[in-house]
Amino acid sequence: MKFSVTYYGSSGWFINFDGFNILIDPWLTGDLVFSPGPWLIKGELTKDIPVPDRIDLLLLTQGLPDHAHPPSLELLNRSVSVICSPSAFKVVDRLGFWRKQQLVPGDVTNFASIYVEATEGARVPTIENGYIVSNENFSFYIEPHGYLDKNIKSRQIDTVITPVVNLSLPLAGSFIKGKSVLPDLIQELNPKTVISSTTGGDAIFTGFLNNFISVQGSIEEANLKLMNRVRFIDPVVGKSYSIN
Repeated sequence: MKFSVTYYGSSGWFINFDGFNILIDPWLTGDLVFSPGPWLIKGELTKDIPVPDRIDLLLLTQGLPDHAHPPSLELLNRSVSVICSPSAFKVVDRLGFWRKQQLVPGDVTNFASIYVEATEGARVPTIENGYIVSNENFSFYIEPHGYLDKNIKSRQIDTVITPVVNLSLPLAGSFIKGKSVLPDLIQELNPKTVISSTTGGDAIFTGFLNNFISVQGSIEEANLKLMNRVRFIDPVVGKSYSIN
């Protein structure tokens, strides 16, 4: 079994799963801007990330720009196969991707030698997706906002990719709930490895909202909480990690 992950920053990942290449929520180039404009919040990469040489599957959790980033998706061959949430389906359809399938929480599909199960993710504002991806040898779970579907039955998942801190805004509350969800993920999914996601990467954020975001928890706190229980990885952008 071969399983390796490379972090692209923010919610982006490139995963080799038994020789099968999966690109997840890529932000590879250009600015990250949310409606109504950059005055609200804007992300700038310190450097572009090269498009992988071969992509077998593009997996998108959400339709928001930090998950289905149009300038990055425009770099990809439109024939690449896509599995995504309904909101992300609208983005890839508009961009001309033609091998695409939308899943809602509870749906399961098989693609080549792997199974992809959509789980309930964040409500931003519609319910988006997390995923359990598995084959006969290995499994991983990914959800970028720190939400755990209460309908998931307890099971053994080899690797969990999740944020491990909470990010909050006044009045709106936590929009990333990694610190809060971590104990539940450990209890329900019993992973061997936890990899920190979503809040890392080589990007600079500016804008009105950026001034009011507060952080609860830390990488160090998560590491202490998980010590002697699971392997914990705080990934460096661009570095590949092999998981056995």
